[in-house]
Amino acid sequence: MSETPVKQQNTAAFYGQAVASFSVAMAATAIGIFKLHADAWVRGFLAIAVLYLVTSTFTLAKVIRDRQEGAYPAGRAYGPFEKL
Repeated sequence: MSETPVKQQNTAAFYGQAVASFSVAMAATAIGIFKLHADAWVRGFLAIAVLYLVTSTFTLAKVIRDRQEGAYPAGRAYGPFEKL
């Protein structure tokens, strides 16, 4: 008898909590940067750094998810940039 793997899905409450947590964190960071007693270029630099960190985090999470779900072709043990 073959067992079919069951794909678990997140509950709506877990999804809502994750979205709310991300929203609160981004809002708190934005308010903190806005209220910072520094020149505008310093606040701008910090804002760009936070945006870069967020986008790179989403990309990393997607790559990890794809690897766990087997999105890479069979027989290839490394990603396209891992040999660099």
